[in-house]
Amino acid sequence: MDTLAFLDYLQAQPGYAGQIVHIEHIPPRKAVPAELDEPLAASLQDRLEQSGISSLYTHQAEAVNKARQGKNVMVATSSASGKSLCYNLAVIEALLTEPNSRALYLFPTKALAQDQLRVLRQLFFPAPFGAEELATFDGDTPQAERAEIRRRARIILTNPDMLHLGILPNHRSWSKLLRSLRYVVVDEAHIYRGVFGSHVAGVLRRLRRLCEMYGSNPQFICSSATIANPGEHAEKLTGLPFSVVDNDGSPHGGKEFVFWEPPVIDKAKNARRSTNSEASYLFTELVKQGIRTLTFARTRRVTELIYSYSRDRLAEENPLLAKRIKAYRAGYLPQERRQIERELFGGQLLGVVATVALELGVDIGGLDATVLTGYPGSIASTWQQAGRSGRGREGSLSLLIGQDGPLDQYLMHHPESFFQKSFENALINPDNHYILRAHLLCAAWESPLNSEDEKFFGALFAQEIGELDKQGLLRERRRKWYLSPAISYPAQAINIRSTSGESYAVIDTSSASLLETVEASVAFFQIHPGAVYLHQGESYLVTGLDLAGHTAYAEPTDVSYYTQTREIEDLRVTRLIRSRSCGRVKVYLGEVAVTNNVVGFKKKAQFTEEVIGEEPLDLPPLHFPTVAFWFDLPSEAEARLAELQLDFAGGLHAAEHAAIGLLPLFALCDRNDIGGVSTPLHPDTGRAQIFIYDAYPGGIGIAEKGFELVEELWRATLEAVTGCPCEEGCPSCIQSPKCGNNNQPLDKRAAQVLLAGLLKSAQKEVRQ
Repeated sequence: MDTLAFLDYLQAQPGYAGQIVHIEHIPPRKAVPAELDEPLAASLQDRLEQSGISSLYTHQAEAVNKARQGKNVMVATSSASGKSLCYNLAVIEALLTEPNSRALYLFPTKALAQDQLRVLRQLFFPAPFGAEELATFDGDTPQAERAEIRRRARIILTNPDMLHLGILPNHRSWSKLLRSLRYVVVDEAHIYRGVFGSHVAGVLRRLRRLCEMYGSNPQFICSSATIANPGEHAEKLTGLPFSVVDNDGSPHGGKEFVFWEPPVIDKAKNARRSTNSEASYLFTELVKQGIRTLTFARTRRVTELIYSYSRDRLAEENPLLAKRIKAYRAGYLPQERRQIERELFGGQLLGVVATVALELGVDIGGLDATVLTGYPGSIASTWQQAGRSGRGREGSLSLLIGQDGPLDQYLMHHPESFFQKSFENALINPDNHYILRAHLLCAAWESPLNSEDEKFFGALFAQEIGELDKQGLLRERRRKWYLSPAISYPAQAINIRSTSGESYAVIDTSSASLLETVEASVAFFQIHPGAVYLHQGESYLVTGLDLAGHTAYAEPTDVSYYTQTREIEDLRVTRLIRSRSCGRVKVYLGEVAVTNNVVGFKKKAQFTEEVIGEEPLDLPPLHFPTVAFWFDLPSEAEARLAELQLDFAGGLHAAEHAAIGLLPLFALCDRNDIGGVSTPLHPDTGRAQIFIYDAYPGGIGIAEKGFELVEELWRATLEAVTGCPCEEGCPSCIQSPKCGNNNQPLDKRAAQVLLAGLLKSAQKEVRQ
């Protein structure tokens, strides 16, 4: 596409008000070919050439060479760089050489597994493999086919959920696979972060343990988007050493990457035009020009809103175009999603509005443009989404629309922090007490535990076994630990995509049917009385919440607003882990106990984001232990606040909000993965403090990363607050949508003084 001509067209439109704040030209890159140390077998080389693959890129050749040497390999390269060929070639070559060997492929979604099955069959069927030797195995697999898959398939494509729930607990039925397992492939490994990644680490350790029991020792090949710590991440996921391949030799066309900031409509409050309406405008303009476009939205609700708004707008101007766009998200039936993927790949659709469900590598053909509705939360995810356009060698366009939030606004005004900054760390915590104990119980169900299992589960193994023994969940007999008879099938009670195995059922009162289930830890935020809940594009009003029965009751509704909870948090320090000095200010890392009260909710208009109502809630508090970092405030800054007669408590509160908003710039996490508390006098420390904590029981590593990079966080937070043009503070700098105190008190000038004082203290440390 002619990207510059389209940008000129946008700037000539009557509604253009200077939204383009930065254009980054990404030049095209030529392919860098490489040869294998030893050539492929002639039959395998012929199959590749028949598929149009005449040579390998540098990273593909390096990955295969290292796999041949017996190394575990982590391939971390850009979107559409041909990572799947890295593991497919290594696996297929081994399976041809060793006729009894097998491989297990893990994908985070069923759609990816189905897509990769299609790729395998295109490349390697009918020769060298028969159709029955390549198979997916997941919750959609018919019962009648499962035994045949276990018996005959040599490459099984599944997901961590099925491995956790269906394969490992029933390992005797899978003995043929486990006995001859040669390779385990973990695709899209950057997705396995936070709670989900920590659980997957437990699942993979259980897999390795059972493989050893059956006499195999499989090699691992992981593939990932570009992250800062690919080797460390792969090693934490699997518990094994890895060799990293990140020398990307793939070609790509040039790209214009545009930062688009919605215009200000109220200067005093720095209120901007809705991000969603800007996304809909850009999407429809691209489609009207015949430009094949994918628009990403952060939530299911926003996906449906942008789609319906765009469809209605196109229907007024060109009814035929309105039929050539669709929405795509989790919650749709599998056959609906596959149909949309085929129509986008085949060109019947010109545009799709999607959640991150389409961020991953499902092949939807070459697209010309991507629109990102708000910063996705990480540099890695942003490039993954932007990389869905320009997957061939033609030029492409990506537009990132900045939302009203400290992180988005910081990037809009500091584009170098995106384009020149290294990628974030993917964080997991396999030693999280709750997660580790859950997988030890599952492992004991699969086979009694013994002291040798420490090599799989790490240094905390003995301590956690002792704790489970005390609780009566494990029983020791002849130096082995067996599951208590009172526990049946523990894997079924553990949702590996959450920290809690408990959930609430959401019942549609109009039909007395089950809509879906919601994890207990987020139930008060999503299905409280009065909440507007979206299910498969339909709105439901929650009319009641039965706490004892873990059931929410909802009725279909048609309202023009959505709901957002307000929370009040309390925090107590339970154990100091370590501390360090930044000049005359100390920074701490420790274990804390958090109490969270959901005290009310706001009703916000769907497109203008205007608050149209607010209601209180009376729900029990949530208690959980986690990990936090916190820091003292410099005495000089406190004195300066008194001199200027600024609000000390308001400055602390404002700095806390802004720092929480900016922390995802340094850790691969979402704003909702973090919580915070600020106080002029904390009872456990006797000082003024700002605490920032992991919003998950046991912690997942975010606080540790904040502790390590706190000076960078202070610097970015000060720049974001100082650079915001509002007068008293706004959602772009110091206001939080979740604040239980209704963003009171907040003092923007006081926050600037405190943050400047912290940085001055850190600089003194460097000079000394």
